[in-house]
Amino acid sequence: MISLESIDPNIASLLCHEVENRQNILISGGTGTGKTTLLNVLADFIPDEERIVLIEDTAEIHIRKSNLVRFEARREQTTTPAVTIRDLLRATLRHRPDRIIVGEIRGGEAFDFLQALNTGHSGTLSTIHANSAYHAVSRFVSCVLQSTVDLPYAAIKSNFADSINLLLHIERRNGLRYVSQVLKVQDYDAGTDRFQLETIYERKE
Repeated sequence: MISLESIDPNIASLLCHEVENRQNILISGGTGTGKTTLLNVLADFIPDEERIVLIEDTAEIHIRKSNLVRFEARREQTTTPAVTIRDLLRATLRHRPDRIIVGEIRGGEAFDFLQALNTGHSGTLSTIHANSAYHAVSRFVSCVLQSTVDLPYAAIKSNFADSINLLLHIERRNGLRYVSQVLKVQDYDAGTDRFQLETIYERKE
C-alpha cells in the first residue's frame, strides 16, 4: 500500500503501532474502496499468540493467523433457522477471544459490538459504509438505533466515544485507493452534543 501511495508511510507505522497496542479501530469508506483489504493488512500486526474471533456475513477476510476462530452468518432456510451477526457476537464472548473482528457493521449488531468492547475486549477491527470519517460516527449511531434496544441517544454516543479509539476513512478516486482521513476519538460532550475528534491525518488532493 505504501508503494502504491495508498497510505502515508508515517500513518502506516502509526496504525501498526496502534493495532499492537490494542486500540479499537473502525474503517469507513464506500463500496470498492478497499476497506476489507486495509483490515486484512492491519490484522497482520496482531501478535500471533492472541486468539482472534472473526465474524462475517460472507467469508471475505483472509487473516494469516493460526489462532483464529471464524464465524459466518447464515440466512434462514426451510429447515434451518437464521444465525445473525448479532447472534454470533453474543456467542463470541464464550470463546475467550483476545480480539474480535467484525467484517462490516450494517445494522443492529452495532449495539452488540459496543457491548463487547465495553466488557474489556480491546483491539477490535471493523468496517462501515460511510462518506467520511465524520459521517462514520453518525452512521454507526444509526445502526445502534436499529437494534431496537431502548437507550438514550446521548448514551449511545457516549458509549461510542468510550469504545472506539480511531476512525480511518479510505477513498477511491481516479483509480487510486488511499487512506484520506485518520481521526482520534477523544470524548463526547452531551451538553453540546458534540464529539471531540482530533484529526491525526488528512490527505490533500
